[in-house]
Amino acid sequence: MTDEQRKIFISYPPLRDVLFIFGAGTSHPDGVPLQKEILPMIMNGSIKEIAESEIGGEVIEFVKENFEFDEKLNFPRLEAVFGFLDYFILQNESLSKKYSNERLRKIKEYLIKLLHYIVDYRTEKKSIYYRLFWEAVSEFNSNISIVTLNYDTLLEQAFDFLFEKFGYIDYAINLMNYEKNEKLKPFNFWIDPRKPVAVKETENPVAIKILKLHGSLNWKYCNCCNQTLLTPWDRKIDLNKGKFLGYTYPDKVEYEYSCPIDGTDFETLIMPPSYYKELTHNVILPLMAEAGKEIRAAKRIVVIGYSLSDADIHIKALLQKHLSDKQELLVINRKNPPHIKLRYSSLSKNVKFLEKTFQQCVSDKAFMKSLLTV
Repeated sequence: MTDEQRKIFISYPPLRDVLFIFGAGTSHPDGVPLQKEILPMIMNGSIKEIAESEIGGEVIEFVKENFEFDEKLNFPRLEAVFGFLDYFILQNESLSKKYSNERLRKIKEYLIKLLHYIVDYRTEKKSIYYRLFWEAVSEFNSNISIVTLNYDTLLEQAFDFLFEKFGYIDYAINLMNYEKNEKLKPFNFWIDPRKPVAVKETENPVAIKILKLHGSLNWKYCNCCNQTLLTPWDRKIDLNKGKFLGYTYPDKVEYEYSCPIDGTDFETLIMPPSYYKELTHNVILPLMAEAGKEIRAAKRIVVIGYSLSDADIHIKALLQKHLSDKQELLVINRKNPPHIKLRYSSLSKNVKFLEKTFQQCVSDKAFMKSLLTV
């Protein structure tokens, strides 16, 4: 810490002006596929790395043998495939001699890794739309929080121009990156905004919660020490070994990630689209509680690009428990057909609907000002 710096606690106001809830419609403009597009991308051979990999081959074979589909029009729904796997896994049953319970568990993990691979495959470039979102937040109102149901890291990557001088991202989970352990020294680059932060005398930064209720591509979980490592720039997976890949900078030498504490292979930390959700995970469970607090604390809740699908009953339950009719609920989607309006109307009498894309929202400075001004 230099003479020009001081250490401060960054505190949150007791109430949040706006809570944003982001669905797939906010990342889709940057190339992140919608859920209905993912299984066709796995099955149609368009991504050579998947088609020729051990993990891809195993999943493709399983789907072909257990689901009938028309490759031009009617692929099975991704949640149907996960749901089928979950049935046997939860019952601790085998499907057949070929598909033992152990193999079904492996196929499910392979499918999750393909999901991870495809989302990362489409998010190499930075997002101009999330950049516009952050520009509006920094100009008009920083007293916000965000719940995102997207795995991608476009939202966080777009924040980099605001880092330190404006504020910090708070994932609201305990990260290995915060520990002052010699083994973790190479990863201590992420600042914990819930502890005293060194800032310049002229700066008064804020912290903004980004609650990723379905997990994230840049979270690596060790099921031995039960900790999560944040790797903001490393999201790759080897589709033959199933290992996470990292790169040294600036020479970019590739290496395989393992837990720096105990050497265990990391697991993905994304919640797949299934009718069964593993909400007791020791990372996801506290995030759900944190999201409930943010819903209760918000004056205005703005949902963008999210249809509140039937597979996300946990999100409906979260909103139903914590949302009151005194709070303003604004639902923004490209289209709001009757079935979507009914889903949200069951949550609040004070709900309004707007048909607008995320690109249109963030590209309209006056609109963003009105959205952020409460």
